[in-house]
Formats: sequence, C-alpha cells, structure tokens
Amino acid sequence: MLKRLLKWRLTRVLLVLLLVWMLVYAALAAVVYVYSRSDGARDADVIIVLGAGLRRDGRPGPALWRRGERAAELYAEGYADHLICTGGFPLRQTRSEADACREVLMANGVPEAAIVLEDRSRSTEENAAYSDAIMQANGWQTALVVSDGYHLLRAQWIFAQQGLDVTTSPARDPSFINHVTSIGREVVALHWQVLKTVLNLPVTYVPWL
Repeated sequence: MLKRLLKWRLTRVLLVLLLVWMLVYAALAAVVYVYSRSDGARDADVIIVLGAGLRRDGRPGPALWRRGERAAELYAEGYADHLICTGGFPLRQTRSEADACREVLMANGVPEAAIVLEDRSRSTEENAAYSDAIMQANGWQTALVVSDGYHLLRAQWIFAQQGLDVTTSPARDPSFINHVTSIGREVVALHWQVLKTVLNLPVTYVPWL
C-alpha cells in the first residue's frame, strides 16, 4: 500500500513538472517568435551575417541566401560600410559558409572590398568570438547582426555575452513549416544556453545547436 502511494505521488510530481516544462517551452517559443518579428536595424560600423548550411555541391543554401540578401539590402541603404561573413567549413565540404555568403553578397551588388571573411566558426558562439576579434583588429565598435528571425534572440544574447554592442535585423521568413520547426529547435538551443551560462561551461560548439 505504501509503495503504491509513493508511486502515485511520484507520478503526480512528474506530471506537474512536465506540465510546467511544457508551459515554459510554449512561453519561450512565443518570445522567440515575437523577437523574430522585430527589426532593430540601426547605423553600425559593420554588418555581421551569421552563417548557414551549404548545398551538397557547395552552393549557398536557402537560409544563406535569405541572410545574404537582407545584409546586402542593409548595406545598400547605408547602415554600414563593411560586412563580416561568418561560418566555417561544414562536414564533408571544402568551401566555408563565409565564402558562400560572400558569393550571395556580391550577387546582390556588394563590392568584394567591403567584405571580410570569418571562416573558422562552427557555432553562433564562435561566430561572436571570432567576429569580436575582427572588429577589434579594425577598430569597429558596433555591429548589426543579420540572421533568420527565429535565430536572433539567442544570437543577440550570445553576442552581448561576448561584450559586443549589437542590434539585429531579420532576413525574410522561410516557409511556414520551416519557421515552426526552427523555432522549436531554437527553444531547445535556448535551454542549452541557459544551462551552459548557469554552469559556466566553456563549450562553444555542440552539433545541431
């Protein structure tokens, strides 16, 4: 009888914890969505384009085209005179995301001389760290970060942790299904970022996050 009672109480506790977690997950998803609709574009020393995956043949993928096109628009509108393309070499690729980003920018009218490549990073945290080094080397103090909207809340947090003065501007939305699934993934990544920050973990790269 006592065993059954303890089991029931434990089950109730687990169900309550699961419900609380589901509410937190939904709330975070809502915050990510709302932030994805916000455009904080302002004049800056440099526009930072966050890397995204390549196609199997090494061409820029859809996300990289969206981000590059938005960055090129901001450059044309005079928000900054320089751009940093970020992103290292994906698995089984001989081309960096940064180099593919440069292709997109130049296809949209950005002169090659305005583009700096950061082609070592494998994650958003490394995007921030290596971009910080480039900014310091060039005397740049402010940045306008461009990525897909669902990515920008976490990106802004990570760049701020790096001590960088940044605002964000979203690329155009992907398809509805892509947008929804990407927001779900971002909420998982935010869980990891909170845990990493609380525990002060030095890890800067986790595959798929």
